[in-house]
Amino acid sequence: MWTLGLFRNELVTTFRRWRTIALLGVLAAVPILIGISIKVETRGGPPAGGGGEGPAFIAQITNNGLFLVFTALAVTLPFFLPMAIGVIAGDAIAGEANAGTLRYLLVAPAGRTRLLLTKYATTMTFCLVATLVVAVSAFAVGALLFPLGELTTISGTRIGFAEGLGRALLIALVVAASLTGVAALGLFVSTLTNSGIAAMATTVGLVITVQILDQIPQLHAFQPYFFSHYWLSFADLMRDPVYWDDLVRDLGLQGLYAAVFGSAAWARFTAKDITA
Repeated sequence: MWTLGLFRNELVTTFRRWRTIALLGVLAAVPILIGISIKVETRGGPPAGGGGEGPAFIAQITNNGLFLVFTALAVTLPFFLPMAIGVIAGDAIAGEANAGTLRYLLVAPAGRTRLLLTKYATTMTFCLVATLVVAVSAFAVGALLFPLGELTTISGTRIGFAEGLGRALLIALVVAASLTGVAALGLFVSTLTNSGIAAMATTVGLVITVQILDQIPQLHAFQPYFFSHYWLSFADLMRDPVYWDDLVRDLGLQGLYAAVFGSAAWARFTAKDITA
C-alpha cells in the first residue's frame, strides 16, 4: 500500500500550485456572483414570472439563503467542477512527465502502482475540497444577503434549519462522489501522453462532449450510461422522504467508471516506458 508520506507530499504540491488556487478561487466566486445577482434582481420585489426561472431551487433563495448552496452546486456541477477536476486529473501523470520529474517519483519505495493510487487519491481529495469550497462560499453569501430558517422541501414539507444544513452537507458529499468517474477518466487520459496541456484539454473536451450527447433525444437508450446523466439527482435529497433510486444509480455508475478507467490507467501506466 502507498504511504501517507507520499500522499501528503502530493497534496502539498497540488494545493500550493497557483493553478489550483486559481481554480478554487473561480469556484468560490460563482456563488458570490449568483447571490449578488439575485439580490440586485429582487431588490424591488419578486422577479417577474414568480422567480421560477433558472436552475433548481433558485426561486427559493430570497426566502432562505441556504438554497443558494443547492443552486450553486447545480450551476457548477455541469461545467465548472468537472473542468477543474479534469485539469487536476489530466495533469496528474502527464504533467510530471512533461516537467521531467516522473522518473524521480518512481524510485523505490514509491513504485508505479503506489504513485498512481496516490495521484488518484489526491485528485479525489481535490474533488471534495472544490465541492466544499462552492458549498461554504454559497452558505456564507446566502447567510449574508438572505434570511435563514426552516426550509420547504421539494415535496412541500418543512424541515428545520439544522436538518437542512445537514442535507446541504450530504448533497456536497454526493456531488463530490459524482465526480469520481471524471477523475478516473482524466487519470487514464493523463497516462496516454506526456503533455499535461493535451491531457487536460482532452479530459475537459470529453466531459463537454458527453454532456452534449446526454441532451440528444435520439440517444436516450445510451444516456443512462453516460457518467453525467444522474449528476443532478442530488436534488432528490431535498425530497421528504428522500428519493434514493437515481442517487444509487449515480453512485453505482461512478463506481463503474472509476473501476474501468482506473484499471485502464493502471494497465497503461505499469507498462509505459518512462523516459521523462
